[in-house]
Amino acid sequence: MAGGISAAVPAALFVALAGTALHGQDVLVAGVGVPWGAAAALVLLGAVELWLGAMFRSALPTAACGIVCYALAGWWSTPENGRRLIIGDLAGNLWIYGIAVVTIGMLAWCRRYRPARA
Repeated sequence: MAGGISAAVPAALFVALAGTALHGQDVLVAGVGVPWGAAAALVLLGAVELWLGAMFRSALPTAACGIVCYALAGWWSTPENGRRLIIGDLAGNLWIYGIAVVTIGMLAWCRRYRPARA
């Protein structure tokens, strides 16, 4: 169990940094900005959480990764306006709230990796 959590913390740091850097990317489609970076960041989070759950055969590393990633992203969205890394626009809201949604989905998926009881 300790190995899963010790792997989840640096994985969450990586996902939080990469996702925060990526979430602001968008593309114009018919004159409307589509935040593809936030979607890509959430796919990255889901992939890392799924990998952690499958690697350690437990949902606990998945939960630890989601909690640490959410805490870091929340912390980076709280400073005053000039220093914020995540602002309250569509992409920022998708990234912040999507972390919780993806983590809950991956926790439900990773329940299947629990060892069978004898």
